[in-house]
Amino acid sequence: MTPPPATTSGKSINRSATALPLLAVLALVAVWGRDLPVAVEVVVVLLLAGSVLAAVHHAEVVAHRVGEPFGSLILAVAVTVIEVGLIITLMISGGPGTASLARDTVFAAVMITCNGIVGLSLLVATARGRVTPFNAEGTGAALATVLTLAVLSLVLPTFTTSTPGPEFTGAQLAFAAVASLVLYALFVVVQNVRHRDYFLPVEDAPAQRRRKPVPPLPDADPDDTDPDDDEHAAAPSTRTTLASLGLLVAALVAVVGLAKVESTTIENAVTGAGLPHAVVGVLIALLILLPETIAAARNARRRRVQISLNLALGSAMASIGLTIPAIAIASIWLDGPLLLGLGPTQIVLLALTAAVSILTVMPGRATVLQGAVHVSVCAAFLFLATNP
Repeated sequence: MTPPPATTSGKSINRSATALPLLAVLALVAVWGRDLPVAVEVVVVLLLAGSVLAAVHHAEVVAHRVGEPFGSLILAVAVTVIEVGLIITLMISGGPGTASLARDTVFAAVMITCNGIVGLSLLVATARGRVTPFNAEGTGAALATVLTLAVLSLVLPTFTTSTPGPEFTGAQLAFAAVASLVLYALFVVVQNVRHRDYFLPVEDAPAQRRRKPVPPLPDADPDDTDPDDDEHAAAPSTRTTLASLGLLVAALVAVVGLAKVESTTIENAVTGAGLPHAVVGVLIALLILLPETIAAARNARRRRVQISLNLALGSAMASIGLTIPAIAIASIWLDGPLLLGLGPTQIVLLALTAAVSILTVMPGRATVLQGAVHVSVCAAFLFLATNP
């Protein structure tokens, strides 16, 4: 993950990212348990969205101090904490359709990351007719883990016969949760310890793992660099890092609390618009993945596509590998069923995503066509989510 802008240089923390978590916590205290007028509801929603962005910003500050590829891991985990918090708070509210909220959110996160973020990154990287290279070994390993987690947790419940409907038994849910956690933990070890060089940008990998360079196209400008590239920005100081860590905790508390305050309003707005309840999960995924999308596009613009792919697939993996175990534990005290199995349309989209992603990753290089295909699949998912 490329370091964030100058705010991570160790000299200062972005003022808005500092103020938003504090304002959100104060607002949470002020509005908790009260009936709110429309104007206040709008302010609370804006603070909720701002707190998500601030949380990811401070996670990036801490990640920059730790370094890559640990940075991508920290950012993915921070985003997953927000996702789990939003899901659980909305499920506790007990509104209609909350039994499938975890499935809808996790599936939306997988489709947006594996198609939307990956496709956008490839489009940005190949905007001038380039062929963009990346490490097929590491990206392929990440993709295989994501697809395995998705099938174990989201596809199998549709076909098991111990319980009617797309639902696991208690034992099956426990197995899926443990398997997801083990696979995610093993991937973290592989990414950060055993085969770290597989997940570094091609130009940064050790010589023995470096793929043969892709020759530039005739119209490529060898001096084309990003003047705003802060890849070598100094790591933040200990004081700045600790401050960001504290503000990150405050932002996470604000996100979960304000989501609880707005849970009924969100559900009523979706129902009033005549949209399927699955749209709530899509909205959650879009909100929490917006900063990841921006970070991935920024890295792709700097020709660091591998970091973009790390962010996308790492977020998808964390969304399943950490969310499913957390929801499994929460289901002990949550009322009602936990529907995890995907429907026929969703399974078709997941299968298409798997096929397209495998064909994209295998060569270790991509063109604008691969990016356009991934974006098209993401657009199809979003359209069918609102028009099933």
